[in-house]
Amino acid sequence: MDLARPEVAGGEDRTGSRKGNAARLGLMAVPVAFFAVFFAYPVAAIVRRGLKDDGAWHVGRIADVLGQSDIRHVLWFTTWQALASTALTLLVALPGAYVLARFDFPGRQVLRAVVTVPFVLPTVVVGTAFLALVGRGGLLDELWGLRLDTTVWAILLAHVFFNYAVVVRTVGGLWSQLDPRQEEAARMLGASPLTAWRKVTLPALAPALAAAALMVFLFTFTSFGVVQILGGPTFSTLEVEIYRQTSEIFDLSTAAVLTIVQFLAVGAILAVHAWTVRRRETALKLVDASLTARRPRGAGQWALLAAVLATIALLLLLPLAVLVQRSLTAPGFGYYRALTDADGGTFLVAPIHAIGASLSYAAAATAVAVVVGGLAAAALARRDSGRIVRGFDALLMLPLGVSAVTVGFGFLIALDEPPLDLRQSWMLVPLAQALVGVPFVVRTMLPVLRAVDVRLREAAAVLGASPWRVWREVDLPMVRRALLVAAGFAFAVSLGEFGATVFIARPDNPTLPVAVARLLSRPGDLNYGQAMALSTILMVVCAVALLVLERLRTDRSGEF
Repeated sequence: MDLARPEVAGGEDRTGSRKGNAARLGLMAVPVAFFAVFFAYPVAAIVRRGLKDDGAWHVGRIADVLGQSDIRHVLWFTTWQALASTALTLLVALPGAYVLARFDFPGRQVLRAVVTVPFVLPTVVVGTAFLALVGRGGLLDELWGLRLDTTVWAILLAHVFFNYAVVVRTVGGLWSQLDPRQEEAARMLGASPLTAWRKVTLPALAPALAAAALMVFLFTFTSFGVVQILGGPTFSTLEVEIYRQTSEIFDLSTAAVLTIVQFLAVGAILAVHAWTVRRRETALKLVDASLTARRPRGAGQWALLAAVLATIALLLLLPLAVLVQRSLTAPGFGYYRALTDADGGTFLVAPIHAIGASLSYAAAATAVAVVVGGLAAAALARRDSGRIVRGFDALLMLPLGVSAVTVGFGFLIALDEPPLDLRQSWMLVPLAQALVGVPFVVRTMLPVLRAVDVRLREAAAVLGASPWRVWREVDLPMVRRALLVAAGFAFAVSLGEFGATVFIARPDNPTLPVAVARLLSRPGDLNYGQAMALSTILMVVCAVALLVLERLRTDRSGEF
């Protein structure tokens, strides 16, 4: 009997492993189906429509398109500005990451929320804010006659504004958990502060630095709203060029080739990013972040804190303040009151209708993103994931980098026949928005799910609980706060999605970002003022959501 027990236990382990794998595959089924239907299918439809003619594939069009001098210039500018934006963002944001990770001072948590607000703002609002600061008639133009719109500097500064929080959260989150005694030991052995940081801290931060740099590069490589508003006709990224080729020139062949190029580039970036994230998770022994922060000491540290606060005030708060100020220039809140009037030109309804439509769309998109992303995070929670599961993890990140313009236009082309004829359905916009929300849900919930003691799940399973009951009674109580944070992030990014919804939002039901872009495209002070007013409303909604999330959030190690 004793000899048989290991065999029985081994059989039980194998049975449990098979059940666990089956449960994981079951959890992956819904996310895989969602991405297959609403991401892969529309993108493939665009590529097929552009490269297939009369039943034959014309692969030679790829070489023809890439051989055009103007397309090569777009590729060069897209890459160059992404590299420059990444380097500038790291240079500006790393001091802020250190201050928020290592210094304890009044208002620290509020400041963390403040620096995150630009990241969840729609790119249209970011472009509008910088237009009010550096554009024609903007603050700099009025004070010193200085205009930076239609220059590359406006684009670079806007990208730093937008991605500052990526560095602060990704690098600062790890920095706050590094044991400071290691660097102090190097100092005691005679190393200078710079040498100790370079030899001890920098190698430990390298995975987080690489992850942050790759994410900033990804977001700036695929930049659309910022470049479209601030770059004018002079500058065009791949994303802007895809939009121009599909909506203005109607050249689907060129758009398809550019989509393939962007897809391959983004896939390579995400593969490297996934590797850096795994290194960050496994290479270091971390400590409680609450034990590493202390009050600044000495004139140098207080000066550093003051410099970071000044940078945040000038780079992050000033554009938003100018945006609010411009929305209030008309007497008696004139621009806000004008939002209730339908002029019949820009919209079929009053612009204020976009507020209710956006909130409804974002709520539906959040529900979809939480269900799909929650199932995906549960499937990925085990660390002993194979290559297929890790590939699925990378797949979930693709919507952040693949052209949202392509997805939106692909919705119109692909989802036009039963049983997927959704062109007249109000759910078309929330489905597109949910694609962008799912990665944030996964990245917010995954670290918390992986922190749940696996022995609790095993004990519940031994007592006869089904996988669903284990999730409901073990995991859910522990991750409830993370679930609320994930829902909040999904709501904020859905509210600001622009690239896809600019194609599929109906004229009688526009979203806030689409309404802002349409108002900016029309001449006249009234249209400009209404764009500023709508942007201010959208900014306030996103800021309130972020402040609530910061109060709910307990885990600081996640990427977002």
